[in-house]
Amino acid sequence: MAEPDLTLTASLRPAALDARRGVVRLHPEVLTALALRPGDPVRLAGRRVTAGIVAPAEPTASTALLYADDLLLGNLGIRGGGQVTVSPLPVTPARRVTLTGPVEIIAAVSPEMLRLALLGKVVTAGDDVSLLPQDVLPDAAVRSLVEAARRSLANTVGYAWTSTLLTVVAVEPDAGALVTMDTVVGWEHGPATRGSSPVGQDPGGRLSAAATPRTAGTGAGAGAATPGGTDVVKAEAAPSVDELPGLRAQAEELTELLDLGFHHREVLGRLSTTVSLGVLVSGPAGSGKSALVRAVAARVRARVCPLWAPEVAALNNDAAARRLREAATSVRAGGPAVLLVTDVEALAPADEAGPVATVFRQVLAETLRAGAAVVCTTSRPEAVDPALRAPDLLSLRITVPLPDQALRREQLTVLTRQVPLAEDVRLDEVAGRTPGFVAADLAALVREAGVRAALRQKAAETPTVAMADFTAALEVVRPTTMAASTLELASVTLDDVGDLHEVKERLTESVLWPLTYPDTFARLGVQPPRGVLLYGPPGCGKTYLVTALAGSGRANVLSVKGAELLSKWVGESERAVRELFRRAREAAPTLIFLDEVDALAPVRGQASDGGTTDRVVAALLTELDGVEALRNVVVVGATNRPDLVDPALLRPGRLERLVYVPPPDGPARAEILRAAARNVPLAPDVDLAALGAELEGFSAADCAALVRESALAAMRESLTASTVTAAHVGTARKRVRPSLDPAQVAWLAAYAEKQAR
Repeated sequence: MAEPDLTLTASLRPAALDARRGVVRLHPEVLTALALRPGDPVRLAGRRVTAGIVAPAEPTASTALLYADDLLLGNLGIRGGGQVTVSPLPVTPARRVTLTGPVEIIAAVSPEMLRLALLGKVVTAGDDVSLLPQDVLPDAAVRSLVEAARRSLANTVGYAWTSTLLTVVAVEPDAGALVTMDTVVGWEHGPATRGSSPVGQDPGGRLSAAATPRTAGTGAGAGAATPGGTDVVKAEAAPSVDELPGLRAQAEELTELLDLGFHHREVLGRLSTTVSLGVLVSGPAGSGKSALVRAVAARVRARVCPLWAPEVAALNNDAAARRLREAATSVRAGGPAVLLVTDVEALAPADEAGPVATVFRQVLAETLRAGAAVVCTTSRPEAVDPALRAPDLLSLRITVPLPDQALRREQLTVLTRQVPLAEDVRLDEVAGRTPGFVAADLAALVREAGVRAALRQKAAETPTVAMADFTAALEVVRPTTMAASTLELASVTLDDVGDLHEVKERLTESVLWPLTYPDTFARLGVQPPRGVLLYGPPGCGKTYLVTALAGSGRANVLSVKGAELLSKWVGESERAVRELFRRAREAAPTLIFLDEVDALAPVRGQASDGGTTDRVVAALLTELDGVEALRNVVVVGATNRPDLVDPALLRPGRLERLVYVPPPDGPARAEILRAAARNVPLAPDVDLAALGAELEGFSAADCAALVRESALAAMRESLTASTVTAAHVGTARKRVRPSLDPAQVAWLAAYAEKQAR
């Protein structure tokens, strides 16, 4: 029986988080009509034939549109838009995939790492593909491998891994095929890697693993040594320290240690002492840890022998031990050398250290005793086996921080040194709009802006990159280091919040001033407020206020709902709290937003969950007001039940400022209506001031819903409507009802009055 197919119109989805991952999105009804499930491969026919992985679009999406990114539209040959025929594609595991790409990427990315970047993607010969892992719909069994690929690509490739494009030269079989751990992946005219693990497909076409994936042979990476001692791929040229803004202090510390250990051992001998050259470098993925080590090694005239830990961990125990000993032999063979172990937590995990971790510790000890240096990098220091921090192993720890606005400005200056910038480009503004971005993200941003400029000026003799290109690139490039709990910054500030003047003033003093002017507080000898609790009736704008704060302060923002940190496993909730605050300290200045904080920190002694919430409250109190200082970090909690929050959390030094967000009165409702209708074409007969006075009992969310419903009423009347009239507003009034509970509003007002006394 012939497979069903549908012809749809392609629509560009530029700001999607799944961009450049080979994912197309269809309306759920279209998925049902084609008998498809999320994660199934599909055949796509435009001017070219390609393939992709299908995912559901939002229920409000059009059933006549296929949503794809610019990369997939380019593979279809319809970058400017056109018709696409969609049909199910049988699941066919790829036997072999050959690719080509920029020389520097081929030199840096090993075939094993390349296979993980393509894992779960459907590829077709002639397609362009990105290195961004298919982490939108991964199978649970390979999720950890995809995460390892993401971290390692950021560390290995550095500044450009998120925007680099590769070309698929050949695929066996030649139709669209799914990359699995059994696929032989390699570069054209270069080495390939073969997977030998029992990884196959389930009936739905998704990846399933029956055992830990392994790689046959030794699987050397970029610049890694084979058993014969020769390099398979030459290592990339080492950057200079001047090309790594923000890392000069760390570079000096590492340089002093390696220079002393490699070139001045006679001084140590005269002092009857020794030095351990074991170093753990921690920092966010893409922040330049590996580049730092290579730059310092070049400065002290030492060889670098790289070892990618996830690749070794994927081998069986015997092969992994053999690979580790070969690397140790290579690094000890002649002259100063540094064994660079990337993503070390894969080899020596904190939770389940096995036989390979034991061999790894032995190899480290032997290598250090032989006079070589061992530098391990990780973006998750809490996941590294604590035994590695022993005095005779990794005795020194160097931390690479997340860049603040000033450092991002310096990095952008370096990255755009060879880029012809237009006069309207303001790098200070770009740096302010990129909280959470590491060097790799900023490089991807600059590259994406350059692509936008090239598309706009194809015929220009002297093209330049304008501010508009950076603005467009910001809609596509997202920070990779904080994706798990980052609040997406909207283009709103406190000025866009209707009314609430007193609330906005208190939040500016309590939140924005400590993050923006820490030097002023230090000069006056006072500690800035540590935290703020927003409370008020539901729908009155507490979360929207935090979003506006994030847009105003240009700080890194970590957002988590209270219930998301709770776990049934003993110790996991406390660990999640510690991890949240650890990331906040590294990313300072940081705003931590705890929504529904009453679920996370209820009054102790009243829960029936075995003490989980009591321990979480204790962990929160320790982090907020413990021995370890919380500098340049402000915590904002939100709740509509402040009486349920543990009182110890509300004392000075913790969430010390209680800010009441009241329901809007008549003038405030009018301001909220004006803010919500800023982009809505209202007819002259719509009087927002009079309407605001009539909406007694309406919250801010209700007022915004009324504006939306009025516009929908105009659309129901005519899809060519150009204005929203008073009649449409009257129709919407019948549909939108006030949501405020008078009893709850009265109780919260009394609570606020009591706190004000």
